[in-house]
Amino acid sequence: MSVNHSEISSFIWNVCDDVLRGLFKPHEYGDIILPFTVLRRLDCVLEPHKDNVIGLYNEYKSQVDDPTPIILTRVNTTFFNHSQYDLNRLRQDPSNVMMNFDNYLSGYSENVVEIVENFQLEKPIEKLNKNNRLFQFIEKFSEIELHPDVVSNHQMGQIFEELLRKFSEMSNETSGEHYTPRDVVKLLVSMVFSQESDNLQGNDKVRSIFDPCCGTGGMLTTSQEWVHENINDKVDIRLLGQELNPQTYSICKSDMMITGGNPEEIRQGSSLSEDRFQGDKFDYMLTNPPYGVSWKSEKSFIENESDNPNGRFSVGTPRSSDGQLLFLQHMISKMDPKGSRVGIVLNGSPMFAGDSGSGESEIRKWIIENDMLECIVSLPDRLFFNTSISTYLWIVTNKKSSERQGKVQLINGSNFYTSMRKNLGEKSKEVSVEGRKQIVETYNNFIESEVSQIHNNEYFGYTKITIEQPLEKNGVVVTTKQGKVKPDTKKRDYERIPLTGDIEDYFEKEVKPHLPDSWMDESKNKVGYEINFTKYFYKYKPLRSMSEITQDLLKLEEESENLLNEVV
Repeated sequence: MSVNHSEISSFIWNVCDDVLRGLFKPHEYGDIILPFTVLRRLDCVLEPHKDNVIGLYNEYKSQVDDPTPIILTRVNTTFFNHSQYDLNRLRQDPSNVMMNFDNYLSGYSENVVEIVENFQLEKPIEKLNKNNRLFQFIEKFSEIELHPDVVSNHQMGQIFEELLRKFSEMSNETSGEHYTPRDVVKLLVSMVFSQESDNLQGNDKVRSIFDPCCGTGGMLTTSQEWVHENINDKVDIRLLGQELNPQTYSICKSDMMITGGNPEEIRQGSSLSEDRFQGDKFDYMLTNPPYGVSWKSEKSFIENESDNPNGRFSVGTPRSSDGQLLFLQHMISKMDPKGSRVGIVLNGSPMFAGDSGSGESEIRKWIIENDMLECIVSLPDRLFFNTSISTYLWIVTNKKSSERQGKVQLINGSNFYTSMRKNLGEKSKEVSVEGRKQIVETYNNFIESEVSQIHNNEYFGYTKITIEQPLEKNGVVVTTKQGKVKPDTKKRDYERIPLTGDIEDYFEKEVKPHLPDSWMDESKNKVGYEINFTKYFYKYKPLRSMSEITQDLLKLEEESENLLNEVV
């Protein structure tokens, strides 16, 4: 049966308009729609086992303390519901729908109860019931077929993400906090795994994929699918994720439960201050952390950990208004010494924010000097749903191939897109299959071209030197008691000298001729790193001549006159 995820998400959205409009504000729709979508999918899975489960529960509830293991073994599922109700059967008794709905929720096995509790359904349900819309809402939802045989996990992810996008637009939430467009996910996944064929071939292979901001789990499941379809369908892949948002966490966990994954490896909490995978190492890690989101609420914890030489953030912390680099540090801390690969979506700020000595620069310095940065790809703008900003894919690894060691590849992928026929929020472009193929080929070929540059690690480093000039009073140079010339702090200046250059030579050639009395205070030298992507790929375009512009204006004037004559 062919199912279009857009049709299902549109149907669900229409239920909002039919039943919730006027009773809830649009940005509150998600609080009801998302949990009911999860419940309906769970029901669809359990429907064939429903009567069997009820019979087993009634048979064993008085014989054993907990009949759960018996039921799960007998029906061969990872969860169950022993209530005589599900969303479909609730329609049989409209007059007692509220009481029966409570019975239905309480009939779920413990692993589902935790998911349902995270949705905090009590108040919305009470409001629906009080306004006589609970039965109508349940009736509408029970019409949707969401069994995994009809709606695949991939399609289900698309449905959730489509709904989340709409709810996000309604509430004006920050872009990237909920999910990454599938075209960006597919590109990132291809970049991370396209050179891993040798590592993923063979039988009995077990590999782990981790996402510290997993949302609904789209990056995890797309990665698994990509590896199975393109490299080896026999490799056993563990999917692990952590998510702060209770709703998206519950969605991800429920889908893992339904599709045979291990829901216990999806955990809730902030990856920065509540690492639920402490001490664990992973083979592959992918994520799209929030952009420009403050980490002030976790500042105390993070700064304490940064004081620990063995902590995740010991090399430095970025400014508290943007935690993107903290997530990258977190992922690097989970690299397996045998070799791991990280793919992360970041905006432009982590490449250049912060001067030498700042937290951001120290983090870049640590990553590049330890030869972990393999590649950065600039993406087209207008790829995301709630923002038009440009974004970048970073590929970071502690197992570079021999040809990539000591080098960083930069790929200008900003023109590899197709325009969409219809905008989705701010998204008007997408990375097409062909565009993705070209970017991945450019990455794998690892040669310089118009869109690919390869630089040694040192290329991105510089030494910031301090230039001093003598302090003078009444035309006399002021000295200290030891006879040293005092610097004039008002004339203090700075220069950035590439690591590949000679500091003394630069000073003698570029500074001394203009400031003959100046000197360098080398005790203040600081090494910094930045990646000025735009500058590297900038191409000068000569300005048009005045005669060309004049000719164009005359032509326009002539066309205007002709149009006017036609009208008259």
